[in-house]
Amino acid sequence: MTITIDPPITDTDVEPLTIAGRTFRSRLFLGTGKYPDFPAMAAALEISGTEVVTVALRRINLGELDERGRGSLLDFVDQSRYLLLPNTAGCYTADEAVRTARLARELGGWDWVKLEVIGDKKTLFPDNVELLKATEILVAEGFIVLPYTNDDPVVCKKLAELGAAAVMPLGAPIGSGMGIRNPANLRIIIEQATVPVIVDAGVGTASDAALAMELGASGVLMNTAIAEARDPLRMAKAMKLAVEAGWLAAHAGRIPRKLYASASSPETGLIE
Repeated sequence: MTITIDPPITDTDVEPLTIAGRTFRSRLFLGTGKYPDFPAMAAALEISGTEVVTVALRRINLGELDERGRGSLLDFVDQSRYLLLPNTAGCYTADEAVRTARLARELGGWDWVKLEVIGDKKTLFPDNVELLKATEILVAEGFIVLPYTNDDPVVCKKLAELGAAAVMPLGAPIGSGMGIRNPANLRIIIEQATVPVIVDAGVGTASDAALAMELGASGVLMNTAIAEARDPLRMAKAMKLAVEAGWLAAHAGRIPRKLYASASSPETGLIE
């Protein structure tokens, strides 16, 4: 007996993500800091399936060997496989961030930049006035700008209007692991967005990443959650699956929440 499925099964794969004309299969972006060593970092990148890797230019020496002399960071990040995304972490003014981005372009020809302009050393919250200024300058100079900002719908809208290729609102403070603290604001940002929204910072575990994607985010960027996990490789795999699951759930259409129960089996033809 042949069983036919009507309607036929639709494509259940996660759709690729396109930013500034470049398409990525993975919607998980990873940082490179805080790992025990470069081999551990490289293994986590591999397992996660990421295709975008961020590097803080002001905090590392790209050519410096690790403590065992096994190679530099660039020896462990194959740029034919990964988009290397320099970031301006550690910059506190628009001028510092712009200079750092220009340096990245001179060093490696990188015109993509994860733009950070920090306003407070303790919380690492962004200085959005300086961020907007730096975004405008770098976009005018032909950079592909992905700005890290707070979960402010107005600021995210202004960044997109200035030409940011994506906006990257935080889920919680950098490295805090607190997860998505303000889902309502993220939902507003996502609903009004004209560019991809990448939730950046604060993710602690796989459910946080899944929630970000279920809210409608285009992707998630993280570092500490994997690098400082007890088992970074297992966490890298967990985050890969969580981002995929969250995207699929968001596009499957969840059932509405109800106050009371609703029987899952039919009520007709009951045996009495």
